[in-house]
Amino acid sequence: MNKPGIGPQLAEQIQLLLQLQANSNLINKLELAVDWLYQALRNHRPVLVCGNGGSAADALHIAGELVATFVQQRKALNVICLNANVSVLTAWANDADYDSVFARQVQAHGQPGGICWGISTSGNSGNVVQALEVAQNLEMKAIALTGQGGGELAKVADLLIDVPSRSTPRIQELHLPIYHYLCEQVEARIAALPIDYIN
Repeated sequence: MNKPGIGPQLAEQIQLLLQLQANSNLINKLELAVDWLYQALRNHRPVLVCGNGGSAADALHIAGELVATFVQQRKALNVICLNANVSVLTAWANDADYDSVFARQVQAHGQPGGICWGISTSGNSGNVVQALEVAQNLEMKAIALTGQGGGELAKVADLLIDVPSRSTPRIQELHLPIYHYLCEQVEARIAALPIDYIN
């Protein structure tokens, strides 16, 4: 009798990562995302990131990498995780509704030329969809990081980055190398700016 082990899970992860690597359309989307994020942050416009559950943890991770440092020393970047403020989340969800908790904060922090970056494994998180819709009304670019197909977010995102899986754990595992790549590339470009900008 075969004992269960980590081998099959790792094999699936590796296979999915190889699919990412071979997907030229995805690579082009990532380079566009780097350009958009860099332009917004270089021009001191906000990058607003949000998600629920595991995707909320990813949004916190992204903000941590870009407000603090990832690989290189440089100035702090204007990145806000919209699921980080518990008082705002609970006040608005209690007084109004949960579906608009991120949209409300986009209204507060959004600026033309900024980015709203929504993360949802299914692509169907209503509060993330509303956040991207409000962002577009404010002339911000809307980036969605999702599972395969993009769900409802595919209809509202300016740029859909969907990974080739419909399994929530596998999607989350694929999201990590993608957003680490984006953070590293954006940081490298920012760090290459004149010293009076990056210090």
